[in-house]
Amino acid sequence: MSRQKMSRYTLGLIAACFAAGAIAADSPDYKQRTFKLGHVIADDHPAALGAKRWQELLAERSGGKIKVRIHGNGSIGGDTQMTSAVQGGVQELGIITSSPIASVVREIGLLDLPFTFNTAQEVDAVLAGKVGDAIAEKMNANGMVVVGWMENGFRSITNSRRPITKFEDMQGLKVRVLQNPVYIETFNTLGANAVPMPFPEVYTALESRAVDGQENPLGTINTSKFNEVQKYLSLTRHTYTPYVVVVSKRVWDKLTPDEQKLLKETAAEASEYQRKISRESEARFLAELKERGMEVNELSAEEAKRMREKLQPVIDKFSKDLGGDLGAEMMVEINKVRGSSN
Repeated sequence: MSRQKMSRYTLGLIAACFAAGAIAADSPDYKQRTFKLGHVIADDHPAALGAKRWQELLAERSGGKIKVRIHGNGSIGGDTQMTSAVQGGVQELGIITSSPIASVVREIGLLDLPFTFNTAQEVDAVLAGKVGDAIAEKMNANGMVVVGWMENGFRSITNSRRPITKFEDMQGLKVRVLQNPVYIETFNTLGANAVPMPFPEVYTALESRAVDGQENPLGTINTSKFNEVQKYLSLTRHTYTPYVVVVSKRVWDKLTPDEQKLLKETAAEASEYQRKISRESEARFLAELKERGMEVNELSAEEAKRMREKLQPVIDKFSKDLGGDLGAEMMVEINKVRGSSN
């Protein structure tokens, strides 16, 4: 090889090496990782589909480096157990019902105040605003990094004894509720006997008649097949519950900045996808429950107002105890949405 040809060859090789180095420098810093993600719902529930979407996005955009193993149906514990596992770093990822987290971050209990939200758009505004940011900051300080919000939905009551058309119909009913003081006091105030219980235990408790009823969004009632052990569905829409999409802070702090960014972006995208399919599915869930033999009644606006009036002391108490100024800020956000829709 002539000296001139060798020089060109060497220069080309050097240029190629520099180019490869530049590409490597610009490539995201992803490590080979496998994360455990837990949730309590059935595999065909919209939140489970959101979990699956998050799993797919992480694998796709990390080039297969970040893998997620999904553990659904409460197979690794209820929401309270998963909250502790995420805090301890034993469970890396979670899609957790917000209400039980109130035992750790009390401010999140503001979202549980009965007859406070009228529409999902009001919830979206609150979670995307100062209240959502404040809750996320408190959760971060307690070992959980919030990377998204998925929809559980507006909750209604099922039971095996009678339709509920007014709060007097609640008298004496044993109703399973979330492990959260707002729910316990709400149902006791309405005359029921509130029985706090982890979600994985609910079907068996209903089947054995250890409790008469429970309350959940239509998606959970449908995919959990509560129609098999409950006769009556009363569309009370008494409160709204989101799922919090979290990463263990102990795990988060060990991730590269690129990995943190990827988790945030993919969780936000999966959450938006999940909320969309959840809202699109509600009418289908209700129709299927009717087809399976549930007797469905809707709570009238007048009776909803009576229930809210009955619950006003509960609302006032927890608005003050759980958030103070934050509770007032939540109502400001809600009223902005209501004002814009009038």
